Amino acid sequence: MKRILIIDDEVNIGLLLSKFLTRNGFSVDTATSGVSAHEYLSKEHYDLVLCDYRLEDTDGKEMLIKIKESYPQTGVIIITGYSDIKLAVELIKLGAYDYITKPLYPDEILNTINKAIDTQVALNDSVSEIARETQKIKVVKPVYNQVENFVAGQSIASKELLKQIQLVAPTSYSVILTGESGTGKESVAKAIHLNSPRRDAPFVAMDCGSLTKELAGSEFFGHEKGSFTGALNTKIGHFEMANGGTLFLDEVGNLSYEIQAALLRTVQERKIKRIGSTKEIDLDVRIIVATNENLSSAIQKGRFREDLYHRFNEFSINLPPLSNRGKDIMVFAKTFLDFANEELGRNVQGFSKDVEDCFLTYNWPGNVRELKNVVRRATLLTETDEIQLKALPLEISTDAKVTAIENTIHKNHEKSRDLKNAASEAEYEAILKVLREVNFNKTKAAKILNIDRKTLYNKMKAINLDT
Repeated sequence: MKRILIIDDEVNIGLLLSKFLTRNGFSVDTATSGVSAHEYLSKEHYDLVLCDYRLEDTDGKEMLIKIKESYPQTGVIIITGYSDIKLAVELIKLGAYDYITKPLYPDEILNTINKAIDTQVALNDSVSEIARETQKIKVVKPVYNQVENFVAGQSIASKELLKQIQLVAPTSYSVILTGESGTGKESVAKAIHLNSPRRDAPFVAMDCGSLTKELAGSEFFGHEKGSFTGALNTKIGHFEMANGGTLFLDEVGNLSYEIQAALLRTVQERKIKRIGSTKEIDLDVRIIVATNENLSSAIQKGRFREDLYHRFNEFSINLPPLSNRGKDIMVFAKTFLDFANEELGRNVQGFSKDVEDCFLTYNWPGNVRELKNVVRRATLLTETDEIQLKALPLEISTDAKVTAIENTIHKNHEKSRDLKNAASEAEYEAILKVLREVNFNKTKAAKILNIDRKTLYNKMKAINLDT
């Protein structure tokens, strides 16, 4: 008997659909929110999900993305109260089988559901056959193009990163990912998961950065209905959601010492109990953690448990900052341009030479995340075939120009020992330093330098910094 999950916050519609589909030979569950739907999905396998587009705590698009990411063998049909061709196309691209509008007609629904299930069964059979054949020849083709923001570059740093992912992915090792904020640690975690034997099981990401002590137990382990004040429903914890798959814990260094102790017991025993329950649940979860701080230093300061660190640190990968990826910066930029074109319905072909020079010169303190946002913004502002310098944020275009000027000054300084030239270069360096400190606010810079704005403009113009 095929299983269907209905997600609709209108109870009456969910009830009517459930009765209709049950009479037609399906096993049906209904959820009235995104949260309760995820709980059902974590406990049971469903052949198909019927999801209303507008829900109180989320929407159909978000649900679709999460379902296809964690449960790729489950088909999804989106139901909505209005017809929008652009939205329909977007949902189909994201993996929905179909999109139907209210009012709902029984024959149409049944026909669409049967086709969706037949299609999903055929697809799953094909995937299983491919998996069997792949297993026979013991070759697993690396999968990276399914991971958002993951770009396999050609720089030495990128090749080393890929090598480490390919090395650790087939194992069951716990992994620590370190690197600056925005370097793409979650993307790397997903790449490890998708290239592992757990690829068809859930990948569950959890942000530990804002997790309070009071919520931690419930978020990690779940709770039973009525186990404490406010526990109105049974909740599935992240460990249980990820059972059989991979649990990604981001910003793990921010967890309190008490939470770390509870985590250590779970990692050691591979069992959990929901709050308010006496039943132990066996776990088969691969754990990948990420941090942008030095955990060894945190151990010395007494902020992180050394025993937990060694449990996590069966393998470690350090993600290089974007500024260390060389010409791969443009590989990232062109990939993000493709994403932005698709998202915005644009057809921007590339970047001007000035923009490429700017991208390769800029330091990228926000790393991959900053570059993606800059490219998306520039694509939105661009009405020609190429992104021009004027479409970039002022601080990026100006900072690149400043860096080029500073390099020129240093080269000239090495060539010349003339005292007058040295004094001019020192003056320009002071101006550039202050401009950077005040984010190129010329009024503030002039005040700090104790000169008037006109004098500052003239001096900036003299070094071709007339921003």
